[in-house]
This record gives sequence, structure tokens and C-alpha cells, in this order.
Amino acid sequence: SLKIRKRIEEGFGWLKTVGGLRKTKLIGRAKLSAQLLLGFSVYNLIRLGSLSGWWRGSHV
Repeated sequence: SLKIRKRIEEGFGWLKTVGGLRKTKLIGRAKLSAQLLLGFSVYNLIRLGSLSGWWRGSHV
């Protein structure tokens, strides 16, 4: 369970540093939810690319 928790925390850490969620400029739950969904979608694409080999993991 600690390995799974680490993987989840890495996603949130990436969203805060790279995804721009540390200090959001959006107001409203719907807009923030959309930004979170977009950020996690990008994170998943980058992660899938790193696993399949078409994206180097050093960029993440």
C-alpha cells in the first residue's frame, strides 16, 4: 500500500509543480475541477509515454 500511495502522491506533486495547481487563478469548483482533470490527463499521457518508451522519463 505504501508503493501505491507513493505513486498517487507523485501525481499530486507533479500537478503542483508542473501543472500549475500550487496557486490557481480560477474561481469556482467547476473550473478548478476541469483544470485538475486536464492536469491529470496530461500527467497520465506523459507517464504512459515514459512506460512505452516514446517519451524519456527524465522530462517528468
